[in-house]
Order: sequence, then C-alpha cells, then structure tokens
Amino acid sequence: MGVSHKGAISLGLLYIPVGLYTATRDNDIHFNQLCKDTKERVRYKKYCPSCNKEVKPEEIIKGYEYEEGKYVVMTEEELEKIKTKKDKTIHIIQFVNLPEIDPIYYQKNYYAIPEAGAEKAFELLRTVMLSEGKVALAKTVIGTRENLIVLYPTADGMIAKTLYYQDEIAPVPRQLPKVELTEAEISMARTLVNTLTKPFDASAYKDEYQERLRNAIMQKIRGEDIVEADSSEPNNVIDLMEALKRTIDMSKQQKTGTA
Repeated sequence: MGVSHKGAISLGLLYIPVGLYTATRDNDIHFNQLCKDTKERVRYKKYCPSCNKEVKPEEIIKGYEYEEGKYVVMTEEELEKIKTKKDKTIHIIQFVNLPEIDPIYYQKNYYAIPEAGAEKAFELLRTVMLSEGKVALAKTVIGTRENLIVLYPTADGMIAKTLYYQDEIAPVPRQLPKVELTEAEISMARTLVNTLTKPFDASAYKDEYQERLRNAIMQKIRGEDIVEADSSEPNNVIDLMEALKRTIDMSKQQKTGTA
C-alpha cells in the first residue's frame, strides 16, 4: 500500500511525522468501452487542435481559464511556492467530541501511520485523545486543496478522515411535511427497531450485486445464457399498522429461522 500523503501532525511545539495511507480499496467490476462492430477497446487520445497532433503526457501543463479561451499557466514550482510551512503539516486547530460532527461532512478515510522515530509522540497523542473521548480537527494541503481533517483515535492506531467544507454541502431539496403519529404506531415501530437491533459486524455484509455480476460474466465466458434474477416485489401494503405488524412477524421468523 503506497503512501497517499506525507506530512507531520503539528500541535504547538509537538511535531509528529506521519504518512496517510488510503484506508479503502475499489473492489468493483469495471467495464471497458468497446467498438460495437469489432469488439475492440475504444481508445481516447489527448489532442491539440492548433498543433493538429496527439499530445504526450510530458507536453501537458496546467492552466486556469479566467476568460473564455484565455488561460493562465501555473507550474508545479509555482504551486509549491504558495504553500506555507503550515500547509505542509497536519496542523491541529482544536479538539472536539466526535458526535458534534455531522456524518454528512465525512469524505474519505486514511490510516495515519507514524514515521520511524515518531512512534512515542504519536502514541501519547492517541492515548490521551482516546481516554478523553476527543478527536482532533486539523488542516493540511493535499495536492492543490486545503483539506479539513478529523484525526480519530482507535484502539490500535489513528484514522484521518477528510471532511467536506460547509459550503460544499448541498441544501435539503425540500422540507419534510409535519405529520401526526399515534402512540400505537410509535410503539409498533419501536418494537420493529428493537427486533432488528444487533451488534454491527462488517464482515456479515457483502456486495451481492457484484457477486451476481461476476457470476454472469463467468457464465458468458463459458458460453452459457444468463438466468434472470428474481425480480418480484413485495406486496404494497397501504395500511401503516398492517405493514409494521407484517414486517415484525417476518423479522421474528428470520431470527428464529422459521421463515
């Protein structure tokens, strides 16, 4: 696993060199685009209309369009020049209680791993944050973006979660209407929630669609026909209480294995 970003956690005079490693991986099946007639893969070329030729990667530079058709060029050296010393560190701004951060702001997870020689300072910070029930709110520049980051201590390490800024969160498309609920409906719904409540186990879940997709691909490779999956839909029960009652009964049957 390659390091995504190298920096240092900075807190006052405390300086802890760390690497951020991507904590997730893409297991999805990806299709290539093919020519319908030849079944060959479609290729995309980067082309300059003025030069009338394909442009190689080493011939490409970065530019910002400030007016239509007008660009200002920014070199990698110039982008580095505008970074301050603080930009190159994971600068802790404050500590907060994790429940105060709305999950809608979470963007991407990284493992924060201390560099050689920084393990003790890293462990000190992790231990105190964990015992106090706090997470650290920090900032750092990754690429050309200043990221807001939460450093989240775990039992055996630390996770760095990048956050969206508030102005990047779209407003709710419409407000939900106010509705009246009866005590019986609330009680029945509470029973349903309690019936389906159990400890979270991530290993119990998998992408079943991806499994069916892999099986379908293997069937095609073997020259077999793809069998249509069960596409039946549950009965549409209009009465809310009846729907809740049936769902509770189904949940209890699934728990006892009598379905």
